[in-house]
Amino acid sequence: MFIHGLQKMTLLDFPGRVACTVFLGGCDYRCPFCHNFELIDGTAKPIMDDAELLSFLKKRQGLLDGVAITGGEPCLHKDLPELLRNTRALGFATKLDSNGAHPDMLKSLLDEGLVDYVAMDIKNSPGKYAQTCGVSYVDLAPIYESISLLKNSNIDYEFRTTVVAQFHELSDFEEIGQMISGAKHYFLQCFTDRDSVPFGNLSAPSVEDLQSYAETARKYVPDTQLRGVS
Repeated sequence: MFIHGLQKMTLLDFPGRVACTVFLGGCDYRCPFCHNFELIDGTAKPIMDDAELLSFLKKRQGLLDGVAITGGEPCLHKDLPELLRNTRALGFATKLDSNGAHPDMLKSLLDEGLVDYVAMDIKNSPGKYAQTCGVSYVDLAPIYESISLLKNSNIDYEFRTTVVAQFHELSDFEEIGQMISGAKHYFLQCFTDRDSVPFGNLSAPSVEDLQSYAETARKYVPDTQLRGVS
């Protein structure tokens, strides 16, 4: 397996852990607000393979206690379970970031106990899902299946939405709240622009709008929080 990026230490990406973040290439979606689009369009070349990553992790035993796997979409990679097995064999807790489009892979990881924490993106309300993902069509059945898998699992997890002024409004969070009702944690992440974002002229919502969106979602997920708001 090729590794397309590595953040050697983070206190933010894996709640409660001092971790590194591993970036894998490829994704089903083309979200216009994606911060890692170079992992999707192929411009980010691999920096190492899995053997080199494991060598790095061996040197970090005792310094790090977690590994966050993100992308792109990690669940596209058939070798993901083996990477997680090898990572856990070195004593690291593991976190997975996913768009939820691959419930079969997610179920296999949960069944084998290969992840300690999962962060799943909820892109938008059902009627605006495909538009927000930058594609013509999204089959929502796998998304709902992944939501159910996490809600009924015995691991810690979160759902999260990157909130963009041009894509989200108050009514969306009523519908999203219904989608994930009863979940453990829900985070509304404020969009920030970067050079790597593929679509220009996008902007963050106001703090007041974010607070209103969060209050609406709390009717369904009491632990709804804002992230990336100063």
